[in-house]
Amino acid sequence: MSLRNRPWAWVPTLYFAEGLPYAIVMTLTVVMYKKMGLTNAQLAFYTSLLSLPWVVKPLWSPIVDIFSSKRRWIIVMELLISIALGAVALTLPGPSWLAATVASFLVTAFLSATHDISADGFYMLALDEWEQSVFVGIRTTFYRAAMLLGQGPLLILAGSLEISCGDIPKAWALLFEILAAGFALITIYHAVTLPRPKTDTLRRATTLRDVWREFAASFVSFFRRSEIWVILLFLLLYKLPEAQLQKLISPFLLDSPDAGGLGLSTSQVGYCYGILGVGGIIAGGVIGGIAIARGGLRRWLIPMAWTLAASCAAMTLLALIPEPSMLTINVCVVVEQLGYGFSTTAYVMYCIHISKGEFATSHYAIATGVMSLGMMLPGMAAGSIEEAIGYGGFFLWTLGCCTVTLFVSYLAKKQFV
Repeated sequence: MSLRNRPWAWVPTLYFAEGLPYAIVMTLTVVMYKKMGLTNAQLAFYTSLLSLPWVVKPLWSPIVDIFSSKRRWIIVMELLISIALGAVALTLPGPSWLAATVASFLVTAFLSATHDISADGFYMLALDEWEQSVFVGIRTTFYRAAMLLGQGPLLILAGSLEISCGDIPKAWALLFEILAAGFALITIYHAVTLPRPKTDTLRRATTLRDVWREFAASFVSFFRRSEIWVILLFLLLYKLPEAQLQKLISPFLLDSPDAGGLGLSTSQVGYCYGILGVGGIIAGGVIGGIAIARGGLRRWLIPMAWTLAASCAAMTLLALIPEPSMLTINVCVVVEQLGYGFSTTAYVMYCIHISKGEFATSHYAIATGVMSLGMMLPGMAAGSIEEAIGYGGFFLWTLGCCTVTLFVSYLAKKQFV
């Protein structure tokens, strides 16, 4: 049996390739821009803006469905991602590095969002129903492994390069050269191993106009629901505290004690936040999934909302403790990320709950787009809030925002009665 007929040969790498650009754009960039000297207000605004392609990706999904094959979309997107990451490496040492890197990361985000659409579609075309169920856990594991790499080992490597190079722009440029080369290798590997299912035709029989008409119908049916305002409030506001918190954790860990931070090195942040923290997210997600499977979303929605308050409380405590030990820092970060993973399970399951019927797939895409918007907008303002009131005041502010989470969770829970 050739590699193309072995799902184990390509499913893990496909979803690793799906998760890595997201980790780079949404997490690695925060640390890079902090080390490059941006203020918290600047880095929070720019890195939150980079999530825009994931907000609006449902709008161009019909194009991916109509033109060419999913396999070709995957390979072309991976090649272009490699080029975009190479552009970051080339422009970092230059005089216009900020505008150039933001543009390159925005392109990377657009390419990655398009890769998401094509990869998820290809998964359903290349595998039968039994294989899809068998590999659903595998794809999730390798997607999270990519997130772990982006938040942990890559930050540790960046810290080592900063020390060996003695030059921060040069060190980060070298890191992105490695990432660009790695994605080029992934592209070559997938060009060899991805199967060519007969259902993945180069062009669908239907027309783009027909697909847009169907999408418009699904869009209208989503927003015509009697409970639409509750749905929108929940999707936009449930993550209000966490959307702000996630943008400032790394800067808080990196900033000097004089600036209110903890003064950790890049490598220490990679170990603490990227390895232990991601372990907390994964554990929280697993525990959350088991809890909902046994008790249902209605039972667990409010408790999961409360765990966001625990996350904010852990970071508030860390900001108020004078000279905390490394053990204390690690414990607080793990608690914060554990709550993040546990509470996110409710968010995802709610999107699934409201995405049923004739347009289930489209409704889920719309829901996740609104969900991403709810993460992007508060994140853009987070840095400015922190600069106005300091880290301690900022974490207390996010703790206060948890009342909004609890309120919209209460409204959403009433839909299950």
